[in-house]
Amino acid sequence: MLNYKRYRRNPVIKYPEREWVNKEIEKAPIWCSVDLRDGNQALIDPMVVSEKVELFQYMVKMGFKEIEVGFPAASQIEYDFLRELIERKLIPDDVIPQVLTQCREELIDRTFESIQGCKKAIVHIYNSTSELQRRVVFKKSKEEIKQIAIDGTRMVKERARNFDGEIILEYSPESFTGTEPEYAMEVCEAVLKEWGADKDNKVIINLPSTVEMTTPNVYADVIEWCGKHFSNREAVILSVHPHNDRGTGVAATELALLAGADRVEGTLFGNGERTGNVDILNVAYNMFSQGIDPKLEISHVNEIIEIYERLVKMPVHPRHPYAGKLVFTAFSGSHQDAINKGVQALRESGKDYWEVPYLPIDPADIGREYEPIVRINSQSGKGGVAFIMDTYFGYKLPKAMHKEFANTIQAISEKQGEVSPQEIMDAFTKEYLERKEPWSLIKLNVQDFEGEKSEDFDTLVTVSYYDHGVEKSFEAEGNGPIDAVKRGIIQNIGVEIKILDYEEHALQAGSNSKAAAYIHLLDNNSGAVTYGVGVSSNITRASVRAIFSALNRLFG
Repeated sequence: MLNYKRYRRNPVIKYPEREWVNKEIEKAPIWCSVDLRDGNQALIDPMVVSEKVELFQYMVKMGFKEIEVGFPAASQIEYDFLRELIERKLIPDDVIPQVLTQCREELIDRTFESIQGCKKAIVHIYNSTSELQRRVVFKKSKEEIKQIAIDGTRMVKERARNFDGEIILEYSPESFTGTEPEYAMEVCEAVLKEWGADKDNKVIINLPSTVEMTTPNVYADVIEWCGKHFSNREAVILSVHPHNDRGTGVAATELALLAGADRVEGTLFGNGERTGNVDILNVAYNMFSQGIDPKLEISHVNEIIEIYERLVKMPVHPRHPYAGKLVFTAFSGSHQDAINKGVQALRESGKDYWEVPYLPIDPADIGREYEPIVRINSQSGKGGVAFIMDTYFGYKLPKAMHKEFANTIQAISEKQGEVSPQEIMDAFTKEYLERKEPWSLIKLNVQDFEGEKSEDFDTLVTVSYYDHGVEKSFEAEGNGPIDAVKRGIIQNIGVEIKILDYEEHALQAGSNSKAAAYIHLLDNNSGAVTYGVGVSSNITRASVRAIFSALNRLFG
């Protein structure tokens, strides 16, 4: 039995004044990618300089305006990477590089060496403030921990005076989620005071969920509480840096935005220490799905995946939100049927807004148009098979035919598992289009007349056909070609049949298009029914082929 009594609940603040619960996300935050630092340090095989340069340039292409490039004072490769960005002039004027450093003089000095030549840079300092780390790791008092933050701020301020460009200070009370909110605010206020922050000289105060310790609503409460208790909120850019230890990093981020956060630090696909950072793409696509401009270029998710997997050397999970290979795929029969009907309804309605069951966004909007929405296995149903036939091959099967053909595919899937679209089409061809035994059409001639030859009928057909390999022919009259052919079959082949339904449509647009015809046929003697399908550039010939197809399925 799990020894759950070894664990205790993390404390929560009492905050009945919360307002975030009545708010909605209305705009994108300031995004800061930490892929090159927080993400990279968590890799089994960290990126080399050339790979970092490629990823940085892709982040710029995606529209990130703030990018944490590393911890240049702690690693030669990160120092060299930053120098290459600066010396090769790879940092656009509207993009601000961010560098991380601890509050130690030699590291801050090295950090300022690394950013020489930058027009603007964010210097991100941090120290751990949690009760546990104060007691266990540092063995320091609250005042001593606060002084580390003050000293670090002072050292950055002094060096910023002699820096040729502009320095923006960022401060993180690391392990914030394990820190008493009042004490965290005390440390942050000390940093703001030491820096001399005001509305024209703002400081980024980053409140990280370094380790996700409780439910997202608690994080939101603390973010809102802090936002309301700064002595000068206009002097603060309130930032969050959520991790995903409890699997709720995205939820924590979205609630923090409701609670007043201005800025989000995260990574592509949630890469990072332990269970990772918040997935910026997930949050951005969530906004997009609600009609909010995410302020990032994320319309080509397959390209983002390719870059990420190649440079980070980690796969994107097939069920990852928006990006996974299976997230826009339905195997369930009821889901497939709903998607099929939803797509048809949307097409017919001409609405501007996307509304399809089980698909929160149009996959095509993020570059997924070439991937199957519906995939067929033993759990699939008639709607899914019909969707494949329509979407991939243009056959709009009559509704009553859906189950008949789905049963054929079901039998295949139970033997082999998933059935590909081409395998479905091959089965359709075999079952319907190539059903030519024992009877098949050779030639059809149609003559229309009105009262000249018969008072009852207006069409004469001459049909040449194979009967068990022997060429035969007949003439027959009827009310239209289909009726005439049916009568001729009854008289000459000797079966009792009735046509229950008939449908047809063009397979493709244009003067050279072919037509598909569907005949629903009844054997009057046995009561058996089935469909036949015919295809031809001539709709009448397609219809007669469909009759022979159904005839062979009933009696072949």
